[in-house]
Amino acid sequence: MPHLRAYLLTTAVLLLPAAAMADVVLSSNDGHTVMDASKAMVAPSPAGADTVTVIDVKSYPPKIKATFEAPGSVVGPPGAIWISKDESWGIVTSATKADAAAAKTGGIGPDDRVAVFDLTSNPPKVTQNLTSGAGATQVRISPDGTLALIANRTEGTVSVFTVKDKQLTQAGKVDTGNAKSLPSAVVFVDGKTALLTRSGDNMVSVLHIDGTTVTIDPRPITTAIGPYTMDINPSHTLAAVSNMGRGDGDQDSVSLIDLTSKPYHTVGTFGVPSGPEPMKFSPDGKYLAVGAQNGSTKPASHPFYHAKGLLGLYAVEGKTLHKIAEAPVGPWAEAVAFSRDGKTVLVQSMQDREINVFRWDGKTLTAGKNLPIQGAGPESFATAW
Repeated sequence: MPHLRAYLLTTAVLLLPAAAMADVVLSSNDGHTVMDASKAMVAPSPAGADTVTVIDVKSYPPKIKATFEAPGSVVGPPGAIWISKDESWGIVTSATKADAAAAKTGGIGPDDRVAVFDLTSNPPKVTQNLTSGAGATQVRISPDGTLALIANRTEGTVSVFTVKDKQLTQAGKVDTGNAKSLPSAVVFVDGKTALLTRSGDNMVSVLHIDGTTVTIDPRPITTAIGPYTMDINPSHTLAAVSNMGRGDGDQDSVSLIDLTSKPYHTVGTFGVPSGPEPMKFSPDGKYLAVGAQNGSTKPASHPFYHAKGLLGLYAVEGKTLHKIAEAPVGPWAEAVAFSRDGKTVLVQSMQDREINVFRWDGKTLTAGKNLPIQGAGPESFATAW
C-alpha cells in the first residue's frame, strides 16, 4: 500500500496543534470491507488499511486535516469512535478484520481490537493497543472521564475499563445473558446510568454503574424490532433509538425514550425510511438527523433497491418528531454528524468512500462538495459536542 501510506503521511502533517484545533469531526474508516455484486460484505484483495480522518468543520466548507492508520470496522452501529471534550485524544474500536481463513464470511472475521490515539502529536498516532471482546463496537466514556464502556456484539457482553492519563485499563465485563443479544450502542445518561441497545433480542437495557461494577436492570425498555444506533440529546432528557427492523424494505422506525421519568420508558415511535442506521441529535437538541440506507445495500434486482440513501431532518417537538427536510445521500449510509454550530451536516457513504456535505438552515438541506476518503470506507463519526 505505498500510495496509501504516502497519502497518510502527506495529510497527517497538515494537522494543527491541539491548541489551534477546534471543532473537528473524526471519521473512522474501514479499509478491509467492500460489497460484492450480490451486496455481500467481503474483504478486497488486497485489503486496505483502516484509518481515522480528522475533518475541520469550524468554517465552511469542511476540510480534511489529517488521516492516520488505526483499526476500525463498518460492522456495528456507527459510534465506534470517541473523542475527548478538548479534542486532544480519542478511542476507536474494531468489530471485524480481514481474515483469509474466514472463507465462509468473505474473508472477514471477528475482531476485538481497541486503539487509543493522540491528536496533539504531529502526525497523530496510536498510543495504546488493547482488546475488548469479540465484535468490539460502540465506545463511550462517563461524564467524569473515569470509566469507558465498549459493547461487544459477537460476544454478547459489555467491557468495562477505567480511564486515567488517557489510557484504558480493563476492569471487567457485563454478560447480557444471551450470546445472541448483539449489544450494539452504549451511551451514558449520567455517571450512574447507561443505556445499551440489543438488536439481537430487541430491547434496550438500563445499566447501573457503581464504581467499576456494572449491572443490568431487570426491566428492559421496548422500542421496536432491531434497536441499533442510539444518541442522547444535550440536556439528557431524551434518548433516540433507531430500529432497523428486518432490513427487507419495510418502513422502519425511531423511538424516543423519556429520561426524565423513573423508570425510563419509550414515549413515541415514529416511522422513517428503511435502514435508519445514521442518527444524531443536533448540538442544540432541536433537530434529529436520521439517515436511511433506503435499499442501497440490496442487489439491483431486489424489489426495494434504490441507488441512493436518504437523509432526513426532523424537528424535536416535545416528545415527538416532525420531518422538515429530506435529501439523497450516497449508498450504504453509515454515520451522520453536525458541526458545533449545527449548520453543517456530514453523512458517510461507505459504498462511495466519501462523506456527503450539507448546509442546514433549519428549513432546507443544501448539498455541498463531497469529501473523498482515500483507500477506505467511512463508517463511524465522533465529535466533542
